Amino acid sequence: MQLLTVAPRFCGPPGSANGGYLAGLFAQHAQQTVRVRLHLPPPLGAPLQVAPRAGGRFELLHDTAVVASAEPATLELEVPPPPEYFAAFEASRHYQGFTGHAFPGCFVCGPERARGDGLRIFAGPLTPGTGTGTGTGAGAGDAVAMVAAPWVPDVALGLADHKVRPEFMWAALDCPGYFAARADRVAMLLGEFTAHVDRRVHVDEPCVIIGWRISVEGRKYAVGTALFDEDGELCAKARAVWIEPKAPRATP
Repeated sequence: MQLLTVAPRFCGPPGSANGGYLAGLFAQHAQQTVRVRLHLPPPLGAPLQVAPRAGGRFELLHDTAVVASAEPATLELEVPPPPEYFAAFEASRHYQGFTGHAFPGCFVCGPERARGDGLRIFAGPLTPGTGTGTGTGAGAGDAVAMVAAPWVPDVALGLADHKVRPEFMWAALDCPGYFAARADRVAMLLGEFTAHVDRRVHVDEPCVIIGWRISVEGRKYAVGTALFDEDGELCAKARAVWIEPKAPRATP
């Protein structure tokens, strides 16, 4: 068995790894595109075992508990065209996390993370203050038409070829999907994540990341995200499922 460990810096909620980053590390043990399912909050600073299973599947274990699993998948995703960089910059000024954030220390989207520490990807609506009203599930809430954010990857995120490490590109594709799923910041958990990196972007390259809602089924929200380079070329994309936890039962 191989081991991987998520350093405390790469957290999502306190004490737990950022889901996209963890999925990106985990997926590198496969030779093909995989769908990663998160079963438990991934612990920080603990060695996790990568256990191969039949049919190209993998499990990620903390002691005997299954933290995540991965299985071969096909990523079919119709990606909208990106906005211009400065339109994404303007959208980020209306990022919901500036006025209230459940996890302000999140490595990807936490506003409390300093430059050069967190990714500081602040995906805001391209049309501030409006929703599509396309929710089809119970309690679906309004969705924004699309969220967008600028991103200039720090040099510390790269390898010797001056291109961004794959796990950081996966991480960058994670949180914008949450902000595209609903417009009311309801608490949700990342359940599934399937990403494909076509080309790693360069460090210090001005990029644009977008997110959009695909569908709603009960408490499950399917979203798409995509990352574009400074020329507007698609470099990576992902499909995720965010899950709204069940409301606690009322005590008699």
